[in-house]
Amino acid sequence: MKQKPLFLLAIYCWFMLPLAAQTIRGEVRDALSGEPIPMASVHAGDSLKTLTDKQGRFTINTSSNVHIHVSAMGYETAAFLNNQKDFLTITLMPQQKQIEGVVITGTLKAVRRSESPVAVEVYTPQFLKKNPAPSLFESLQNVNGVRPQLNCSVCNTGDIHINGLEGPYTMVAIDGMPVMSSLASVYGLFGIPTQLIDRIEIVKGPASGLYGAEAIGGMINIITKSPDKASPVTAQLMTSSWKEHSFDAGLKFNLGKKISSLLGIHYFNYQNKVDHNQDQFTDVALQHRVSLFNKFQLTRKHNRLASLAGRYFFENRWGGDTRWTKEFRGTDSFYGESIYTSRWELFGQYQLPVQEKFLFSFSTTGHKQDSYYGQLPYLATQRTGFMQLTWDKIAGENHSLLTGISARANFYDDNSTATKDTLSGRNKPDRSVLPGLFIQDEWKLHEKHLLLLGLRTDYHPIHKSILTPRFAWKWSPGHQQVIRLNGGTGFRVVNLFTEEHAALTGARVVEIREALRPERSYNINLNYTRLLKGNKYSLQLDGSAWYSYFSNQIIPDYDTDPNKIIYKNLDGFSFSKGMTLNIDYSYGHRFKALLGMTLQSIKKTEKDASGNKLTQVPVLTEKWSGTWSISYSIPAGGWSVDYTGNIYGPMRLPLLGVRDPRPAHSPVWSLQNLQVTKKLGRAIECFAGSKNLLNWTPARRVPFLIARAHDPFDKLVEYEPDGSVRVSAENPFGLSFDPAYVYAPNQGRRIFAGLRFTLR
Repeated sequence: MKQKPLFLLAIYCWFMLPLAAQTIRGEVRDALSGEPIPMASVHAGDSLKTLTDKQGRFTINTSSNVHIHVSAMGYETAAFLNNQKDFLTITLMPQQKQIEGVVITGTLKAVRRSESPVAVEVYTPQFLKKNPAPSLFESLQNVNGVRPQLNCSVCNTGDIHINGLEGPYTMVAIDGMPVMSSLASVYGLFGIPTQLIDRIEIVKGPASGLYGAEAIGGMINIITKSPDKASPVTAQLMTSSWKEHSFDAGLKFNLGKKISSLLGIHYFNYQNKVDHNQDQFTDVALQHRVSLFNKFQLTRKHNRLASLAGRYFFENRWGGDTRWTKEFRGTDSFYGESIYTSRWELFGQYQLPVQEKFLFSFSTTGHKQDSYYGQLPYLATQRTGFMQLTWDKIAGENHSLLTGISARANFYDDNSTATKDTLSGRNKPDRSVLPGLFIQDEWKLHEKHLLLLGLRTDYHPIHKSILTPRFAWKWSPGHQQVIRLNGGTGFRVVNLFTEEHAALTGARVVEIREALRPERSYNINLNYTRLLKGNKYSLQLDGSAWYSYFSNQIIPDYDTDPNKIIYKNLDGFSFSKGMTLNIDYSYGHRFKALLGMTLQSIKKTEKDASGNKLTQVPVLTEKWSGTWSISYSIPAGGWSVDYTGNIYGPMRLPLLGVRDPRPAHSPVWSLQNLQVTKKLGRAIECFAGSKNLLNWTPARRVPFLIARAHDPFDKLVEYEPDGSVRVSAENPFGLSFDPAYVYAPNQGRRIFAGLRFTLR
């Protein structure tokens, strides 16, 4: 009889608990783009859990008074009390810098970022939207340790510096496939529709162990969206008070049941002549740019990969004398630098239909450049091809092998002496094939220790076999802590005329003093990552220290003779060392901050004419820099405010001699931006703000930026018998025309505004 009350209570619970429970159905979407989020984790209480499907939908049984928590990689976690609605639409806010996510750069495998033995920085489209720009080249100015460097005051072409190293040391890739071209150090980052970007992965340090040449300093991998996960229609329209107009759009469509496609369009137009520093030269080059991108994806059995993508890019860019028009192209009436660029790219992946995981990848590019720098023509054609076959193999419980073969073919021709036979004087285009073989093993020594060992060999027709070993060790000492130690070597074969803009403009003569040997680097990098989480806050610390040693380095010499640019292998060595720290902090769903600081020392040591060792800092190399992105949002009203910026320490600048009156070093300078965004329903948001709030330009406190802008063809310059410029009453500083004294954008404060549209 004593058990009867317990028995009745059990019967009561059996019948009454289903009445209290409820089946909840819903979907999880990106709060900004509206795209569904697959594989999001939905928790109800302490024990009930489910994952969303490919459409971001879920079903879970729970009671009406239980908190539901929703989380996904790359997004802020959302929590709310179940309100008994039959269908829930849950939106997650993307993180501006991914604390966790899937990365492929560094190992050629899709792995969670925390599990990768190679330190990879990941930036999302939300990060790019905090300072909207018409090109990725400009957007990267807010990435710590990465600096877009302008190389000419006239045409405003430039490259990307990573940890102080020049642009040709940086490899640009799209969807993991290298855009193999020296000319691509700039054009690979222009014209990619921002509406198609899923994320940007950045590896600092040599990646030659996997990708071969041109990855000696770092790699920028632009990952585009998968067509089956993209929104049907996205678009962004932006304009500024400087009359810059840009348009980006993405369109998703299907070709039958198995082929999905994503089409992207980019357009930029700037035709406003501005001369605020009154040197009669344009402050910013005029540009007219269009780019088309299309990506196809095939649905196959067993989720095997198959994709094909292509891009076409055309740009008409010019800068110079404000009186210059097209009819003066190539003449000495008015100075202008006019560049017509036509470029196409094709790349894809195909997983072989076999049990083992074999993946064939390729990329190919064609680049034509029709340019005039004053009277000097530069007519160049470059075609490159890259193919790679990899075998991903699990060997036992503790080994993951990746081996592959690759081949890179290059054709380059221009109208300079670089492609002429020195004996016959006939045109001789540069043709080369660079086959490669690599293998790497990820060895799980312990549940907390992972060791990666890799070796690559490439065969160059002139320099023969080039070995590039690498290693990476990852240790997870505690919860949300990772220590990574990476080391390896890199190499680079130099093509001066496609990399050094100063060889094509101004009055300096290019002098190559020897047969140039491949550059070699030896690098070691230590990285520490720590994630701290509370009820309302999230804090990630990401710090690195690195040291790179270079031999056979080729650094343009502007100092020995102000009338020449001298190229030769460094008779000595150079090094790059430093440390960097990123702090990613968020509080609730309102406040977010990403702060970065880099300290670095880059020096070269060589023998002077007397045989004494001379140590010097290369030009255009800052000792320290900082970046920040601070955001505050009001979810209820759909408002958000973003304050972004960067700051750089002094750097040595290229002077034309001891009499040059311009400062030898740049001042501390900073570019700061402010943006306000307002959501207008689910599909539209508008934004407006100001770029370069301080109205800072390099023309401040200098007598002039462009040397002898009034005499760009050096018609009034007199020379001494030894070829040096003669000092005269008309030319008191003994200078010749030169636009290479540039280190930052010459564009002042401007107001911008725009609209974004997303059809869900």
